[in-house]
Amino acid sequence: MERLNPNSRRDQFGSKINRVHSPVLAYGVPWLTILLASLAPMLPLIASAPLFPPLGYLFLLAWRVLRPGILPMWAGLPLGFFDDLYSGQPLGSGILLFSLTMIVLDLIELRFPWRGFWQDWGVAAVCTVTYLILAAMFSGASLPWIKLPLILPQIVLAIMLFPVVAQIVALLDRLRLRRVKKIG
Repeated sequence: MERLNPNSRRDQFGSKINRVHSPVLAYGVPWLTILLASLAPMLPLIASAPLFPPLGYLFLLAWRVLRPGILPMWAGLPLGFFDDLYSGQPLGSGILLFSLTMIVLDLIELRFPWRGFWQDWGVAAVCTVTYLILAAMFSGASLPWIKLPLILPQIVLAIMLFPVVAQIVALLDRLRLRRVKKIG
């Protein structure tokens, strides 16, 4: 058996000695990214029709689809509340829709434990379309069925943007799981 060099930072299996995951990064990055994405309606963008996708919701979907166990089931309540504060939706709509999304994604995960890119994108597309239609109805605006195509560009943009958001979440997940030097 080969002896370890005392000046070496890695053992014979390639792991670093005295290195652990940072709990702040491991648990804080998903919450922080969803909260920051929920602040997107504060950006100074002006459009005559709803065009900007709900980034907070897309990041919630991406974290939940890519890392099913990272967010607890009750996470929809505080994240939806924060999203309601900055999205302009009536208070409670984001809470309800984020919480229902967490429940639906958990049921899908129980029924279909295997996952692939196309399944994840399809689930995210169905959830996003449902979210946007229900959010439009909860907004209090008089939207008869004939005016629902007004949110069609927002729906298409949100569906097309999900793979980009999923890639950003995958990069952030690698950052989150990076090992940091242990203190003490």
